[in-house]
Amino acid sequence: MTQKAMPAQDRRSMTLRALSVAWPAMAESFFVALAGMIDTMMVSEMGSYAVAAVGLTNQPKFLGLTLFFGINVAVSALVARRKGEQRQDQANEVFLTSLVMTLILCAVLTVVFVVFTPGMMRLAGSNADTHDAAVEYFRIIMGGMFFNVLTMVINAAQRGSGNTKLSMTTNLTSSVVNVLFNYLLIGGHFGFPALGIRGAAIATVLGTVVSAVMAIFSLMRRSSYIQLRMAFGKTVRCTREAFRSITRLATNTSLENIAMRVGFMATALIAARLGTDEFAAHNIGMNILGLGFSFADGMQVAAIALAGESLGAGEKKQAMEYGKICQRIGFVISVVLAAFLFFGGGWFYGLYFEEPHVIEMGVLISRYTMVIVLLQISQIIFTGCLRAAGDVRYTLLVALISVTLIRTAVTVLLVLVFNMGLSGVWLGVLSDQLSRFLLMGRRFRQGNWVNMKI
Repeated sequence: MTQKAMPAQDRRSMTLRALSVAWPAMAESFFVALAGMIDTMMVSEMGSYAVAAVGLTNQPKFLGLTLFFGINVAVSALVARRKGEQRQDQANEVFLTSLVMTLILCAVLTVVFVVFTPGMMRLAGSNADTHDAAVEYFRIIMGGMFFNVLTMVINAAQRGSGNTKLSMTTNLTSSVVNVLFNYLLIGGHFGFPALGIRGAAIATVLGTVVSAVMAIFSLMRRSSYIQLRMAFGKTVRCTREAFRSITRLATNTSLENIAMRVGFMATALIAARLGTDEFAAHNIGMNILGLGFSFADGMQVAAIALAGESLGAGEKKQAMEYGKICQRIGFVISVVLAAFLFFGGGWFYGLYFEEPHVIEMGVLISRYTMVIVLLQISQIIFTGCLRAAGDVRYTLLVALISVTLIRTAVTVLLVLVFNMGLSGVWLGVLSDQLSRFLLMGRRFRQGNWVNMKI
């Protein structure tokens, strides 16, 4: 797709706008990831078995949230597009319809996950020293899922309207509450009971309760583009058109997430087979990737909001330029992260473990993550642009090829056949990120995505 270069002054103003939208989302994701690391650090005081037990719940938990992730991506893209089209009533119809869908799904899935927790933990790779702790932690987390998904859908709609500061505020507050109650409930301080892993789970749920209350209050502000009073005043209502639009985008995005979770779960299962210490070290490596994802997610939020709004206004060239700008910012961030991992990987693992052999595993993992973050941030931003345009079938196809097939096959081959241990696991992750980077980047540069309608 050949286009004339955009004037430098316009690019500067667009870069400033992209940063103004992205920085709250990046700060939000960063502090959420940081809180997760602190959470793991506090749990690690009980030993590597506790880190492994909490780590076992990660993929089943994200699998349980998959449908909600799909709905949220759809809501952000549709609200951004409707805002560009200057149709606030339809943007609010999308939100109200998504809210009802979310609450119904949440009621059903909460029951399913709480009832079948023991079997899920066994499938996730639990063993004698991690099973009971993982079951207890997972049941509490999924039992409080309502508050989490309620916050997620409200924040998704607000992000689509360009209000990324709300999501930052709610999640930052949630993280602070989580860390505070971790301190009070894990070890037992200031008269609170020492509940161990159960305390960590309760602290997480309490954080989501606070963020849900804050998110609900945001809908009552008259300055908000997404407003609850429009629903109460019957100005807008749930519509079949909104339901169909959400379902079409959310189905593909959810299937994409499921495909990714299959690959992630396979990696986690194989890593768990290597031993408790190896799996604990692996989980810290995944936390590091989560830190990289936090910055990528912030730029993806900006890409979805700004590219989606531009496409809604018919500004295709501007949508493409916003994607390129987000990509350039993301690349600078990835280089800084890679440098940190190169020089500080061993120090970082030393924050979690005292055992030299576990820290040595961490240094090895850091070398792989140093390369992976360079690919990860870029491919996530490319994916955000394609999602904003509604090109979700392609992103689903890439997830199937890269995560479900390539990542799983490479990991199985290198670990189970060639006995490469943690190196085999992380080469599998690298193969996934590289293939997604190449495939998503090619689709973005072709430019046909700007012509799609949603």
